Amino acid sequence: MDVPQSRDIVEAGWRAVREDGRVRSELLNAACQESRLRQLFPWTGMGELHFSRCTEPRWTWDIPYIQPARGGGYWVSGPLRNESVGPAATAEEAVAMVVERLPPCSGPVFVGTPEELAAHETALDTIHTGGPAAA
Repeated sequence: MDVPQSRDIVEAGWRAVREDGRVRSELLNAACQESRLRQLFPWTGMGELHFSRCTEPRWTWDIPYIQPARGGGYWVSGPLRNESVGPAATAEEAVAMVVERLPPCSGPVFVGTPEELAAHETALDTIHTGGPAAA
């Protein structure tokens, strides 16, 4: 059995988010137009659009997320629940606010869990800093 390519997994994630109907279609369209977000794994919660650097749950919480605002527009929060970026009048503005705050290592997506991603990044850091290579 072939292991799905990361882009296939990400595309399936975007289809699932679109089909579940929890996120406004204008926001999904704007996010899909942004290549840096399109390469991340999307997930939803309470009408919010989240982006993960890995494909498996519990997903990463190091990228801001977008939620609908009362009366229209959007609110960008995060990356943690107790952090706020601010309001956005349009979906495109909200997407731009997220993109401005992407971590440097935010793509393409890593196939696996947050723990596996952290181990992978630690191994890469060790190699790049001249430390002992991972076995």
